[in-house]
Amino acid sequence: MQIHETIAATRVALKNAGRIVFVPTMGNLHEGHIALMKQARQHGDCVVASIFVNRLQFRPGEDFDKYPRTFNADGEKLVEAGVDHLFAPSEIELYPTPQRYVIEPPLEHATILEGEFRPGHFCGVATVVMKLFGVVQPHAALFGKKDYQQFMVLSAMVREFSLPIEIIPGETVRAADGLALSSRNGYLSPAERAEAPRLHRVLTKVVAAVRGGNRDFTALESNAKTELQAHGWIPDYVAVRRRLDLQSASASDNSLVVLAAARLGTTRLIDNLEI
Repeated sequence: MQIHETIAATRVALKNAGRIVFVPTMGNLHEGHIALMKQARQHGDCVVASIFVNRLQFRPGEDFDKYPRTFNADGEKLVEAGVDHLFAPSEIELYPTPQRYVIEPPLEHATILEGEFRPGHFCGVATVVMKLFGVVQPHAALFGKKDYQQFMVLSAMVREFSLPIEIIPGETVRAADGLALSSRNGYLSPAERAEAPRLHRVLTKVVAAVRGGNRDFTALESNAKTELQAHGWIPDYVAVRRRLDLQSASASDNSLVVLAAARLGTTRLIDNLEI
């Protein structure tokens, strides 16, 4: 695997690389990331990963400074996964001057769900991904569906800017007890780790109820939050939405997804299940 720290070196290395498939990450890689790398191999000639902890998508007081940086271990995992190139820029390389030109997703995408609790987050995500696309110039890019709203926002961005990039979803990878793999799971205490799979179980109950014919989404959402609260969670939201645009669902809608975000101790976890 070749490692490139500059934009210029990356562009030179990828000039004649064939069909490029790109998997951007913030590092601290787990099996969910590695599954994306292996999936990427099925879609092109050259697999490119990036590691960059993007300050723009963190709000003041969030965990930018303590976000785990595990570059050496990450590199070993990428080599084992068969990645061809890694773009690992410094902050000054990717943002040599303050980033004044940014991508602002529409309010109906950026201020709901995660956007309500993390204002500006999706502007930061969309901006860095657009910059990374400009560097790597991939033919396809993979994003995991655990970050469902992120996948929706980036898919819409690529579509509306007519970028020649195929956006490919990766299924959520889970531990044996159902907990969605996440870099933030490492923040959980042993007791919290034992409790954490409840989030997936609660969402599974909502899915079963909807598939069984219950279309009172408001009551289902409320009951789910109540169960989480009863076991020490602080839920931000549990929401049944349309998959396409994550807008509120009506009783006649199909192709739904239930999404949740909640704090367990000091750790904020997210998850979702398609219905």
